[in-house]
Amino acid sequence: MDLDAYSAAHDAEWRRLRELSRQRRFAGRDADELIEHYQAGTTQLSAITTSAGQVSQAARLSVQLSRARLRFTGAGAEPWSQLARVATREVPAALYRIRYLTIAIAVAFTAVASLYAVWVATNPDVVAALGPYEELRRYAEEDFVGYYSESSEAVFGLQVFSNNAWIAAQCVAFGIVGFWVPVVLFQNAQGIGSSAGIMAEFDRLDVFFLSIAPHGQLEIYAIFVAGAAGLMIFWSWVAPGSRTRTQALAEDGRAFFAAIGGLVAALLVSGIIEGYVTRQEWPEVVRIGIGTVALAAFLAYQWMLGRRAFRDGETGDLDPLSRGARVVVAD
Repeated sequence: MDLDAYSAAHDAEWRRLRELSRQRRFAGRDADELIEHYQAGTTQLSAITTSAGQVSQAARLSVQLSRARLRFTGAGAEPWSQLARVATREVPAALYRIRYLTIAIAVAFTAVASLYAVWVATNPDVVAALGPYEELRRYAEEDFVGYYSESSEAVFGLQVFSNNAWIAAQCVAFGIVGFWVPVVLFQNAQGIGSSAGIMAEFDRLDVFFLSIAPHGQLEIYAIFVAGAAGLMIFWSWVAPGSRTRTQALAEDGRAFFAAIGGLVAALLVSGIIEGYVTRQEWPEVVRIGIGTVALAAFLAYQWMLGRRAFRDGETGDLDPLSRGARVVVAD
C-alpha cells in the first residue's frame, strides 16, 4: 500500500471527521455523518495497520476515531454532568428494577428474624444454650446499649459503614453463585432475631427497638436492596430470555453494579446516624424520626425518581454502547 497516496485520497474524510468530533451540538444530518465517517475510519485504520503496522498515519487516525467515539457514545467532556446523570438516572433506574424483589426479601427476612426472636424468648433451653445466664443479662442490660457509645462518633460511624458496606458488597459481588445471598441474609436475620429474643427474655425489648430504629430502618433496607441486586444477577444467567447468557450477565451485571452507588450513599447516611444520633439522649420521636426521614428519602429515590428514569428508557446499564448512540441534537 502506498500510504501517502492512501492518506491523500482519504484526507478530506479524516478532516471532516475531526471537525465533527469537535462540535458540541449536532443536527440530525451531522450526527448521521459523524457515525458514517467513524465507521469508514475504522475500516481505513484496519487497512493501514494490516498493511503497514503502527505508522504515524494510523496513530493520528486512531486519535480522531477515539474523539469521535466519545461524541456519539455520550461520554462528553463534562464529567460533572455525566456524574449527575448516573446519580439521577442510571442508579435510581437500576434500584427501581429490583423494587419488588427487595420487598420480598424484606418480608422473608422479617419472618425469619421474628421466628428466631419468638423461639429464643419462649424457650428457656434455647436461652441457656446461648450462654451463661448472667452474661446474657449483662448483654441485655448493659452491653447492647453500650455498644453504640464504645468509641467516638466518627470512628464508630466509620466502623459501622465499613461493616455494612462489606455485607452489601458480598451480596452483589457473589450473588452470581445463587446461594450466597440467602446465606448472608439468613445469618443476619438469625442474629437480629436472637438478639431480640434475648432482650425480650429480660424485658428489654423496648430498648432493642428504640436502639436500632434510628439507623436500622435505612441500614437494613439497604442490605435488602443489595441482596435483591445479587439475586437478579444470578437470575440473569439462569433465565436470560432471548439473550445469550453472556450478554444477559454482562448487561444486568453492569446495571445492578450501578446500584452500588446508591447503596454506598445509603449506608454512609445510616452509619452517620448510628454514630451521631443513636447514642444521643434525645426524645425517641426525634431519633426515630431522623431514621424514618432518611429511609423515606431513599424510598423516594428508588421508587419515584427510579420510576421516572425507567419509564424514560433507562435500564441502569452504565455501558453507553448498550444504550445506543447518544448524540446531542439541536432543536
